[in-house]
Amino acid sequence: MKTLMNMKRKQLVIFIAMVLFAIVMIYPFYFMINTSFKSNAQFLGASGHSFASWHKLFHALPVGRQLWNSTVVCVCSIIIILIVSTMAGYSLAKLRSKLSWLFFLGIVGAMLIPLQSIIIPAYINASHVNLLSGYWGAIFLYSALGTPFATFLMTSYFRGLPDDLIEAAICDGLSYRRVFTKIAMPLAVPAVVTIIVLQFIQIWDDLLVGLLFIQDPNYRTITVGLGALSAGRTTDIPVLMAGSLISAIPAVAVYLIFQRQLVNGLTAGIGK
Repeated sequence: MKTLMNMKRKQLVIFIAMVLFAIVMIYPFYFMINTSFKSNAQFLGASGHSFASWHKLFHALPVGRQLWNSTVVCVCSIIIILIVSTMAGYSLAKLRSKLSWLFFLGIVGAMLIPLQSIIIPAYINASHVNLLSGYWGAIFLYSALGTPFATFLMTSYFRGLPDDLIEAAICDGLSYRRVFTKIAMPLAVPAVVTIIVLQFIQIWDDLLVGLLFIQDPNYRTITVGLGALSAGRTTDIPVLMAGSLISAIPAVAVYLIFQRQLVNGLTAGIGK
């Protein structure tokens, strides 16, 4: 009886702690939503709610175009990351050579390089080849930053595939390319989804790269647009909250849709 009571108390304590943690995490979203439906005067103390901030936001920023720009940058970057990381991960895991460990060590080392240490030389190099006027400067840098982790994850995942399966497919007449496309890639869907979700959230929410590597205002992403909106002497907080809410919705939606695949991909990569 005492053991049962102790278990119930522990469960109650855990439940209360989770509720408090959920409140702390959800409150910023509540504040964002509530503030976005207020005018600046209402935010400063007047009562009521209105759509004035939303009207100001769409008048001040080309929201639709900037959302499209963010989508283009995210999709192109993720495609490059997936192409490079899946082929590199498969090669390092299954097509081993004497120098495989050296390449893998270099990939792990690349994950440890902070963005701030390479942002200036990367900017100078991009300006020399005229990559700052459109999407491609940001796309290439996002791809370079995301590929090391994605390759590390894919290598760990492919190492968990049985070598007997690969050898049996080769004995049946499949080439290494067809083994990769017909067997390895379908089995690696959880890891691929994990990369897509993590890279989408990181690229979508990033400000620094987009601010520096996209100079043309017509190609600005939504986060850069919001940054420019808040760069004035006075900031209209409700308008900024409305824009932040629009910017946050795609990342939150992608995470919620692929939440189960994300957890499966991460645990499979770690376990293997």
